[in-house]
Amino acid sequence: MKKHFGLTVATAVATSAALLVSACSSGSDPTASSSPTTSQDNSKRTVTLWLVGADTNDDLRAYLTTTFKQKTGATLKIEEQTWGDIVTKLTTSLPDANNTPDVTELGNTQAPTFTNVGAFADVSDLYEELGGDKLLPSFVEVGSVDGKKYALPYYFGSRYMFARGDVWKEAGINQPTTLDEFNAAVKEITAKNPRDIKNFSGFFLGGQDWRNGISWIFANGGDLAKKENGQWVSTLSDQNTLKGLAQLQDIYRKASKAPADAKDATPWLYINDTDEILDEAGKPAGKTSLTAATVMAPGWAHWSIGDLKQQDGKPVREWNDKKFSAFVLPGNDGKPAPVFAGGSNIGISAKSKNQDLARELLKIMFSADYQQMLGKAGLGPANSDYMSSLGDDIFAKALIDSASNSKLTPAAPGWAAVEAKQVLEEFFGKIRNASDLAALAAEYDAKITPMLNLK
Repeated sequence: MKKHFGLTVATAVATSAALLVSACSSGSDPTASSSPTTSQDNSKRTVTLWLVGADTNDDLRAYLTTTFKQKTGATLKIEEQTWGDIVTKLTTSLPDANNTPDVTELGNTQAPTFTNVGAFADVSDLYEELGGDKLLPSFVEVGSVDGKKYALPYYFGSRYMFARGDVWKEAGINQPTTLDEFNAAVKEITAKNPRDIKNFSGFFLGGQDWRNGISWIFANGGDLAKKENGQWVSTLSDQNTLKGLAQLQDIYRKASKAPADAKDATPWLYINDTDEILDEAGKPAGKTSLTAATVMAPGWAHWSIGDLKQQDGKPVREWNDKKFSAFVLPGNDGKPAPVFAGGSNIGISAKSKNQDLARELLKIMFSADYQQMLGKAGLGPANSDYMSSLGDDIFAKALIDSASNSKLTPAAPGWAAVEAKQVLEEFFGKIRNASDLAALAAEYDAKITPMLNLK
């Protein structure tokens, strides 16, 4: 099973929210007819669920469609969308009652923009029934406005370290227990380069990979933005943030040979012995080989790491404990470092004509059976009561531990615009060569702050 990245990338134009304002602010009461009776004939009704990417596997989809039919008598139609254009499609479809999905998945960092313009129905009255305080609090926060709940967590994939344990051993470096130890270790492994590999990185961190890089900001008590006097302000030039940025600059210069424009899409390519590179059409476009001792990725990346084997005529990756290891990025306080939690939220369109059935679908998706199925599929369940469904292997332990102290991007209404314009990619791409980090941070604070408050 190969999981896909891009769960939090807003790639649509920054006018998304503006288009939604006029279309989503009026309409019928979304809570009307919210509870279908058992005697109601729903056999001719269809509810549309948008799922993004392939992370919700075929077994999960089959369970949803079958269970929904059994419980309501209605038909569930699942339509798969792509992460590349989900914001654009939601922007044009959510305001249109005749074309909106009834329920939709969206990236957790996209949730604030859509909730702030009224795109989703208020499900506050269902909150306790669906899990209440057992649901991931950071995901609940980005899907809420003024205390009301609109988009609830669907699943998470916190980030942790995947390493070539054999290369670390050859370099004589033990697994670190603090962030300072990690920073020193990956620089030392790079300097030793025990296998004499060209362009070798002790830690491969892409020049534009802010989703992993912000962990150093968080670990030093910094943040990307905060709310002051009712307005969001960018905080890249905060002293704690600058401390994390200085550590990142040191890693970029002394531990990572990653390209300046590399993001977080496929880091596993660099710790596998060999890997096939595919172009956008899915055709072979060359091969890569071991060039890094350590990468950082969401938990589901482990399906793409390991020795290349053939299974039923198809290439698969088989984890090899003698070669690979996995561990959480340590903080300096005895806890895991606060890493960015990738994942999705789920919400009911405010314009859906099937509010009652959409609410029944949410009940199924937050049921014990489905939450445990998510865990068994390698996706972090929204409800903490079902974490054990992830299993007890090293991946489950690392995912659970990293999630225990994870963070999300700011719940600012204009955050999707910041991502859409790739402002952080631009900023992070300048960190390595910056002669004055404080000045660079102040420059981008001035760019980002006005964007954060767009609705």
